[in-house]
Amino acid sequence: MQRAVAVREVSRRKGYLLDPADDNVLSFLTLPQLRELMVQHWPCFEPYFDDRRDVELALDELEVTRNVVSRNRALSEAVLNQAERASARLLEMLGADGDVPSARRLPVDAVEDLVGDRYADVVAVHSDRVRLMRQFPAEDIFGAARRLDAIGIGLNLLVQNFSGRRLVRLAESGCRVRLLFLNPASSAVKRRERELGLKRGELSRAVEMNILHMRRVRARLRDPGAFEIQVFDETPRFTAYLVDGDGADGIAVVQNYLRRTRGMEAPVFVLRNGSKVVKSGDIDESGLFPTYREEFEVMWADSRPVS
Repeated sequence: MQRAVAVREVSRRKGYLLDPADDNVLSFLTLPQLRELMVQHWPCFEPYFDDRRDVELALDELEVTRNVVSRNRALSEAVLNQAERASARLLEMLGADGDVPSARRLPVDAVEDLVGDRYADVVAVHSDRVRLMRQFPAEDIFGAARRLDAIGIGLNLLVQNFSGRRLVRLAESGCRVRLLFLNPASSAVKRRERELGLKRGELSRAVEMNILHMRRVRARLRDPGAFEIQVFDETPRFTAYLVDGDGADGIAVVQNYLRRTRGMEAPVFVLRNGSKVVKSGDIDESGLFPTYREEFEVMWADSRPVS
């Protein structure tokens, strides 16, 4: 489900969702994922289907067609006819005639509605940054941003995985960028070097190089004021990349700093902006996204600009 949510967010951001009816989590499950979900949690689905075995068989027949297409092989008439029969059978099970339990099923996005409150606005968790990048490349995270706020020690996820040329194009297209680095000359950098067992000055030089790189990007812009760089001196507690944090479709990539774990190896949380209007008309900000957004704003106000 986490993977499906992440793919949906990318599809939203890139404008792939042309039909609002497709904008739900279940639409982004592959057939094997859907079958596994149903088998493992059949009691949740049982009220909405007549027979579990019929559903599994239909999904198996569709999987044959999926495998042929995914391997770029010719789709024979027999396989195509099998897929059409399986699809028709599935549509019948899903209540096309209105006489089966599935006709009274929950909204299509029911899974997210049922479990969303248990996990606040966390839509994905990765054990380290490498696994994040495999499923959620930097281009997918930052490529269509209207606003980008980032805070951390060196902001390597952005600086080292998103080219300067691409950043220039992003800023020139109207994206407003605010980057908040840890001051490479601060005592906090020295403490972090000792925690990680790095040589003296190794981390501070790396941060300084990242800042210089971002300064070069800023110097190439027609409006340097839209690309702000600042530094802070406090002990760093987390790194966060807030993409379109002022909108309901914003996402955040967050890592907390662990005592003896480098940023590349620390767990990663992907958040969706949890702000939503509840029935009373008030704004519900019970998720984690507003917490990190507020923390960024406080740190930004206490930081100083890089000339």
